[in-house]
Formats: sequence, C-alpha cells, structure tokens
Amino acid sequence: QAPTDVVKALVNPALQILNDKSTPLKERQDKLRQLVSGDVFDYTAMARSALGLHWKDLNDQQRQEFTRVFTAFLRDSYISRIQDFSVQQVNYLGVSELDAGRSEVKTTVDQGNGKAPIQLNYMLRQDGGKWLIYDVTVDNISIAANYRNQFNRVINNQGFDTLMSDLKRKQQGLEDELGTPH
Repeated sequence: QAPTDVVKALVNPALQILNDKSTPLKERQDKLRQLVSGDVFDYTAMARSALGLHWKDLNDQQRQEFTRVFTAFLRDSYISRIQDFSVQQVNYLGVSELDAGRSEVKTTVDQGNGKAPIQLNYMLRQDGGKWLIYDVTVDNISIAANYRNQFNRVINNQGFDTLMSDLKRKQQGLEDELGTPH
C-alpha cells in the first residue's frame, strides 16, 4: 500500500465513528480504540522519539514499560476527547518523500461551524514493506516533539521514575474516565 492508502484506511473509518452521533459515546470510544490499536502506528518509534536522548539511558524493561504506558496514555487521551471533535471533511493534499523509506501524507481537516481548517500531517516509515505512522503533526507541531519537551523537563528535574509515576497516574485517570480495564 502507498502511504496515502494507509492514512485513508485509518482516517476514513475514524471519521465515520466520530460523526456517528447516534451511537452512544462509550461505543464510539471502543470502536476508535480498536481502530488505533491495530498495526498502523509504530508506537515504539513514537515512544523513543517522545523520550529523545533519555531513551538511550533506559534498559530494555524500562523501554518496554514506558512504551506500553505511553501508548495507552496517548491513545486514551485522544479517545477521551472525541465528543469535542466535529469533522466535516478530510482533504488529502498529497504525499512527500522525506527520504528513502519515509514519507509525509498531508491533509487538512475541515471542522465546519466557520472554524479554520486544521493542518494534520502523518509521518510514515516503511518497515518490512509496510508503512507505519510514527508521528503526527497538528498545525506543524509534532505530537512526539511536544511530549519530548514536557518529558525532558520532568526527567531533568525529577528523574525518569517520577515521569513514569506521573504518566501512570494520568493514564489511570483516563482509564477511570473511559471505563476501560486497567
């Protein structure tokens, strides 16, 4: 599949779920969770990028635990806000090759209600012939870089263990709010 096909296979069903206001919120949240839990995202690459230089200081067990908690936090933090999303249309503006095996799919999201469109770009990398999303930019701000700035500050001031306990606490709050299993 081409990078744009991978993004469309994620975004188009997500759009249907978001706009289906007749289905109860909890059911829509569950459908979205299933959709983004598939093998479309490279959550390990996202976690590594979010930790930046601190990734190399961790052992394998810490990396795996951080990736697991960060993935759940990232997924649930967006799912918890789906009732706030109103999407009229997604416009696919094209794909740019960043370098061998890495591409960017550019889109705009029309929100309706006179709101300005949101520029939403998906960064993908090829892994074993399959394209995986490793970052998303919202109005040119990288999600991974945004978390990296926050996480770097916590790790530098209070250490990795504090970051993990904070992240676990926030994730626990999201799970409680969403009613998902711990």
